[in-house]
Amino acid sequence: MRSRLVQQILWAEIFLKTAAGALLVIAPLTAISLAGLQRPETGFWPRLLGAVTLAVATGIWVGLQFPSAHGPIGPAGLLPINLFAAAALIAPLILGTATPSRRGKLFIAASAVLLLALAFLEIAHV
Repeated sequence: MRSRLVQQILWAEIFLKTAAGALLVIAPLTAISLAGLQRPETGFWPRLLGAVTLAVATGIWVGLQFPSAHGPIGPAGLLPINLFAAAALIAPLILGTATPSRRGKLFIAASAVLLLALAFLEIAHV
């Protein structure tokens, strides 16, 4: 049985990943423009990222709804997902290749900080 705090963290993660994933699947180019990121030629890769993000959110949800299920994503599985995603966002910021706009850089930095915060909360409860 998971503690109440861990469940709240996982529900927050479900909410954030579902919102981001759905926005990228439904309107990938608009979402990227609103975030201040460089607009790609097509929405294929952002839409694919949205689909993967929705899949992760669904995996977390399965773990909360069906605790006896084998293979759902729990805090231990989310830890590397969040750390690698944060690293993938931080590296271009450090190298100066993230995005040309200040709004985009702020969005990427805020996303990386949020992912790191979730990862550290998961470390504390694994």
